[in-house]
Amino acid sequence: MALRERTVAQTGVTWIEVSLPQRPNGVTGWVAASALGPLHVTRGRLVISRSEFRATLYDQAGRVLWSARVGIGAPSLPTPSGHFYVREKLRAIGSPIYGPYALGTSAYAPKLSEWPGGGVVGVHGTNEPQLIPGDPSHGCVRLRNGDITRLWHLIAIGTPIDII
Repeated sequence: MALRERTVAQTGVTWIEVSLPQRPNGVTGWVAASALGPLHVTRGRLVISRSEFRATLYDQAGRVLWSARVGIGAPSLPTPSGHFYVREKLRAIGSPIYGPYALGTSAYAPKLSEWPGGGVVGVHGTNEPQLIPGDPSHGCVRLRNGDITRLWHLIAIGTPIDII
């Protein structure tokens, strides 16, 4: 989401509209700028196409930096569509199921509220690369371990993610 700013003349407080990582997906809110840490510009965008089973990272000029086939949520546990962002970058999260790296996103799975983290949609590796491309997951986006390793090193926290 593009950063929007509003200053209230009477108080002089500057407010910034932010995307909130919560249910339902797509909620925004206004936060006092003084309550935030330093702001930074994030260039590029990760686009995940559910119909093509492909993720592509673009730079600010729209050039492809990285692309790979993915696994997405099964029809009964779909990966949500929408505009999200990278919240965190994780290394080896304790199980070979998730591969060597993972990206925590601001997206929430539509059906798994009791899942760890309340159903946060991750982009992560897998110990079942033969299921990619396809729809084997519970809503997360799965990548082969070599692909998540390369993406993890290229992408920054705050990078926008479009799941289409």
